[in-house]
Amino acid sequence: MFRPLELFIGLRYVRAKRRNQFISFISTVSIVCITISVMALITVMSVMNGFDYQLRSRILGAISDATVSGLPGETVQNWQYAVQQVKANPHVRGAAPYVEIQSFLQGQRSSGAMVRGIDTVQEPNVSDINKHMIAGSFDSLTPRSWNIVLGKDLALQLGVNVGDKVTMVVPELRTSLLGAMPRVRGFTVSGIFEMGMEEFDSGLGLINIKDAEALKSIDGPTGIRLKLDNLYNAAPVARELADTLGQIYSVTTWMDSHANFFSAISMEKKVMFIILSLIILVAVINLISMLMMLVTDKQADIAILRTLGSTPRSIMGMFMVQGVLVGFVGIGFGVGLGSLLSWRLPGIVKWIEHVTGVTFLSPDVYYISEVPSRLDWHDVVSVSLVTFLFSLLATLYPAWRASRTQPAQALRYE
Repeated sequence: MFRPLELFIGLRYVRAKRRNQFISFISTVSIVCITISVMALITVMSVMNGFDYQLRSRILGAISDATVSGLPGETVQNWQYAVQQVKANPHVRGAAPYVEIQSFLQGQRSSGAMVRGIDTVQEPNVSDINKHMIAGSFDSLTPRSWNIVLGKDLALQLGVNVGDKVTMVVPELRTSLLGAMPRVRGFTVSGIFEMGMEEFDSGLGLINIKDAEALKSIDGPTGIRLKLDNLYNAAPVARELADTLGQIYSVTTWMDSHANFFSAISMEKKVMFIILSLIILVAVINLISMLMMLVTDKQADIAILRTLGSTPRSIMGMFMVQGVLVGFVGIGFGVGLGSLLSWRLPGIVKWIEHVTGVTFLSPDVYYISEVPSRLDWHDVVSVSLVTFLFSLLATLYPAWRASRTQPAQALRYE
């Protein structure tokens, strides 16, 4: 449809002239509106990607991509064999045994917590808690040291710091001369970590796996934490491992424990994309208005072209050129400015906070204290395609009206 003649005439209509400066002004307004809409949509999507990435990295930094466990209430049978089998899978990048204890901790104050017994040598293969230490040492969790590393908020709740003592009470009764008694053991706080997530900072403690086994009177871990090459392939990899290990082992993934959370974020992103796409639709309405005024202004030109042999299809192409060009220019500026704004947004927000003295995400309230932004080119392409599609559809009706112009009626009063 866009042959050289249609392109030539369409491009001539785009350029401003004295007698249609208002139409040219409307064209400029349409370009600006499309630019702002595309820029806003790209920026919002980048911010949502940033929050999604921050939450995902912080949550998955403390939990494993997949977990191998034994029968309910039992340790993992022949766990060395299980580790060998899972490491033989090409998708497994690391494995680490652990013992999990639901306990009650008492310092100056008391609080319930999940205490995890870990091997400090193998644990960094499946999590990055060791990279989030703010006090003490992660490597202090040696066998029979009876040291404990606490989350920052948990330490505040207990009123303890590095070097202080805490008492762990495990709600599992054991028989003694005094009757049934819970398991009680004193620990020394040797480190504090901060993951930036309430779930872990206020409810997780770490001890050495040998200390955990002794405290629970078991021989072996209660599970094996796994790190995969691609966390989004956790479900099929879990099925492969379950088939390999057999029925005495259970394989679960991060999707089983946090799927609803990440699904909610994904759904929110889709809804925001749909809502903000309506802004582009509003901007495209200006494009329809501009083309309709242009068709009305060029009635005589259309009639002359028709008498010279131009077909309705050719006339339609001439007016579609302008609409497509306006949309293309708006998309180009919008993508450029939106990508630049998304890239520099954290710095811009800091500058605004410095100038105004207003903190948008207070560290005392929010665990993510900076506005994150993560530009995804898939989103850029999606926004560009949607905007171009809207612009193309906006040209169809005005161009069709132009192609229906009758030469005799158009030239009657010329």
